[in-house]
Amino acid sequence: MEKFVIGGRRRLTGSVTPGGNKNEALPVLAATLLTEEPVTLRNVPRIKDVDVMCRVIEKHGGTVEWIEDNAVRICTAGFEAEALDHELCRKVRASILFAGPLVARFGRVELPPPGGDVIGRRRLDTHFQALQALGASVGVGTTYDIRGGRLLGADVFLDEASVTGTENAIMAAALAKGTTTLRNAACEPHVQQLCRLLVQMGSSIEGIGTNTLVIEGRDTLGGADHTVQSDYLEIGSFIGLAAATRSPLTINAVQPDNLRMIRMVFRRMGIYTQVEGDRLFVPEDQPMKIRSDYHGHVPKIDDGIWPQFPTDLMSIVITVATQCTGTVLFFEKMFEGRMFFVDALQGMGAQIILCDPHRVVVSGPQTLRGGRVQSPDVRAGMALLIAALASVHETHIYNIRQIERGYARIDEKLRALGAAIERVPID
Repeated sequence: MEKFVIGGRRRLTGSVTPGGNKNEALPVLAATLLTEEPVTLRNVPRIKDVDVMCRVIEKHGGTVEWIEDNAVRICTAGFEAEALDHELCRKVRASILFAGPLVARFGRVELPPPGGDVIGRRRLDTHFQALQALGASVGVGTTYDIRGGRLLGADVFLDEASVTGTENAIMAAALAKGTTTLRNAACEPHVQQLCRLLVQMGSSIEGIGTNTLVIEGRDTLGGADHTVQSDYLEIGSFIGLAAATRSPLTINAVQPDNLRMIRMVFRRMGIYTQVEGDRLFVPEDQPMKIRSDYHGHVPKIDDGIWPQFPTDLMSIVITVATQCTGTVLFFEKMFEGRMFFVDALQGMGAQIILCDPHRVVVSGPQTLRGGRVQSPDVRAGMALLIAALASVHETHIYNIRQIERGYARIDEKLRALGAAIERVPID
C-alpha cells in the first residue's frame, strides 16, 4: 500500500496532456466482445479499471496485446461466456457493461453485482429493463443471470438517461434482429464515441449525439481501429488545479465542444480559459470571484445529464470554490453520497456547510491547511489532491488507488509541472 505526500503552495507551470477518456475506454473494451475479429483501441488510459476489464477478457479466453504504451489489440474469438469471474468483476463498476454484448452474442451471461465508487445508490434497473425489452430474461439473486437467445429489435424507452444503461442497450441492439429505437438515451461524448466505434464495426446507428437512437441490428460485426478521445473530466480537473494553485497551465489535446458547460461553470467562479485549436490555456492572473446571480442572489451550480455540468466534476469545483471570493451553493442531483468528502475539506480549514446529502454551501476564500485524508472515490480523491497542492502545509493522502482508477500516472504528471508530490510506502 502507498500514499501521496504533497507539499503545498507551489506554483505550477508548463503543459500537460490528459489521458484517454476512462468513461469511453471501458465501454469500447466491452464492445470488443461483439465480434470475433480483432479490434485495436488507441489512446487507452493505463488505469486500474482498464486493467481489470482487460483481465476479465483474458480470463475467459480473449487475447489482449498492448502494441504500444496506450494502444491495445483485442480478439475475443475464443471467449467463453458462461459465468464471469466474480472476484475481478467486483473490482470495477464497468463490469456491468459486459451484459449487453455477451447476451447479444452468446445468448447468456452470468455476472456478479459490479463494484466501483461508493457515492450513493447506483441502480441497474435501466440496464435490465432495456435488455428485457429486447427479449432477454433477467434473474436477480446473488448474481445476475441474463438469457436471451437471439435478441429482437424493439422500441425502447429508458426510464432514465443512464450512461452505462444506454451503452448496454446500444451494444445489445447492435446484434439484435431488426430495428431498435432507443429513446431517452444518454448522449454524453463517450456514448457518442461508442456508437462511432460500432458503426466502424459495421453497425447502422442514426441519431448519434441525440437522445433518440435508431439501431439496425446485424448478424455479425467486424474489427475496427478506434481512437479514444481525451478525457474531458481530466481536463476539467486540470483547469481546477491551475485555478486553485494560481498557476499558468496549458492543456493539450482538448476537444473544445466537450468543454462548453465546464468552461461556463468555471467562468461563473471567476476562472477564465483560452482555447486555440486543440490547446487550452489557463492564465495565472484570475479574478477567482464568484459571480452572483442578478439582484445579488447567491448563485447555484448544479449537475445533470449531458450537456449539463457533469456530476464527476462536482468535487473538483467545490474544492476550487474554497479559494474563490464569495458564496456559492452546489447542488448534486445524481448521487446522495458524493458530497460527504467535504468533511475532509472542512478539516483542512474550508468553510463549507453540508445542508443535506445533495447540497453544500461554500464561502471563500479560505487558507487550507495540510493534513491526513483518505481518498473516498476517484473524483473526490483528485479534489483532495488539488486541495493539498493549494494548502500551506504538507498533506498525506491515503487510499490513492481510488485516484489511480481514473487518473493515469497523476503523480508523474504533477511533478513535471513542478508539484512537490511523492509516492511513499505505508508502514
